[in-house]
Amino acid sequence: MSKSLEIEICGVKFNNPIITASGTFGYGIEYARFIDLNKLGGVSVKGISLNETTGNKMPRIMETNAGMLNAIGLQNVGVEKFIKEKLPLLKKYDTRIIVNFWGKSIEEYVEVARILDETDIDMLEMNISCPNIKEGGIAFGTDPKMTYSVVYETKKVIKNKPLIVKLSPNVTDIKLFGKVAQEAGADAISAINTLLGMAINIETKKPYISNITGGLSGPAIKPVAIRMVYELYKTVSIPIIGIGGIMNYKDVVEFYLAGASAVQIGTANFVNPEISIKIVTELEDYLKSKKVDKITDLTGKVIA
Repeated sequence: MSKSLEIEICGVKFNNPIITASGTFGYGIEYARFIDLNKLGGVSVKGISLNETTGNKMPRIMETNAGMLNAIGLQNVGVEKFIKEKLPLLKKYDTRIIVNFWGKSIEEYVEVARILDETDIDMLEMNISCPNIKEGGIAFGTDPKMTYSVVYETKKVIKNKPLIVKLSPNVTDIKLFGKVAQEAGADAISAINTLLGMAINIETKKPYISNITGGLSGPAIKPVAIRMVYELYKTVSIPIIGIGGIMNYKDVVEFYLAGASAVQIGTANFVNPEISIKIVTELEDYLKSKKVDKITDLTGKVIA
């Protein structure tokens, strides 16, 4: 693979900047029958909590005109089962492993991070931005004081891994939350999570999903995500991983120009399981055609 796509974030080297987004790619291993996981820059596994969680009631997903509305509710097997059953299978592949994690309290965030810090994963991604659970999640990501507290307390027990903090777009000023996360000890930021949305069936007059509201992802949110990455780049000095509606290599280039140091692919995985690998190849061709030596040369180079 071309060295033009190699990146390094917080001391962790990636073969390329394409990472699959948490919640859209299972534990990674589910996609091994569709694509060669060795060709991915990294995998961010679905959000892991201290105990096993069944998530919200069905129906939990609906397709919109420009993306997807979901309220899965962070269903997962719990941290101990993940480490014992899922992680060994994913470790067989030459790709960086990022574990997205969450809790219903600061104490739970701290405990899950403490356990994961002792494993041989590559990075931790703190989810303080899920809009689909009643406790924790977005409650920590929309209050600056709570954001500071949960990041600060969790960072104190992390000794071996870089900490990424995944921000919510459901705030008035994302710059404030990026700054707070950095001051509390975040090593990097990922942005954005889903936008809170709702859809109603006009025949039944009921919401399409049982949770009533859910997180909107896909192409519809890309302009919002690009704007927020741009604002964060001008505010913080730590790396930013761009997320939100990326469907092709052109979207990746946009995120880089806005200020991203890597990207995560989410909803597009449901449209085409091979899309992340396709984007890697097309991105390499784009750099060659533009005579750009390294993808990192594009970060923040929008002319505004």
